[in-house]
Amino acid sequence: MNHVIRSIRSDEWAKVKELRLAALRDPVAHLAFLETYEDAAAKSDAFWKERAAGAAEGATERQQIVVVGEDGVWAGSVTVLVEEAGSRDPFGSVVELSQAHLVGVFVRPEHRGSAAGVTRALFDAALEWAWGIGLERVRLFVHEKNARAEAFYRKAGFVPTGGTTEVPGAPGELEVEFVITRERAA
Repeated sequence: MNHVIRSIRSDEWAKVKELRLAALRDPVAHLAFLETYEDAAAKSDAFWKERAAGAAEGATERQQIVVVGEDGVWAGSVTVLVEEAGSRDPFGSVVELSQAHLVGVFVRPEHRGSAAGVTRALFDAALEWAWGIGLERVRLFVHEKNARAEAFYRKAGFVPTGGTTEVPGAPGELEVEFVITRERAA
């Protein structure tokens, strides 16, 4: 693979913004993300600077990992959130045990399903970061109608827990919880 997998740097906020806006323009964004392109595009540069700084290399509460192509273009990204037991997750539920939570998964269409394994490389780096800070469990949620993402998560070793949560702002639509443990990933 001719890509570099790494955590973002805090001064890369403009690239963080550009990739997020590209993700929100994707045809399946409504199944994958909890915000709209219009909402994200309206946010100030100060917001994006803060977002990048909070998920940059060396941050301990979250980490945004990117795949950078030879041309310097970011091919994709995933963010790892650290959830402490007793805290609230992005859906407002109480977290039962300390774990990592993968969010914001996006790979540009031209890099999906490639022989280079861009998506798998992102996931491997995210899991490595989570295991490296001592977490034993990583979870994610996938929209019940996002079969392509679900198939990838299963292939990467994630299994459904049986847990679901309603999609905010979309009554009747569900996000399904998947997990992988350090032991299972080994």
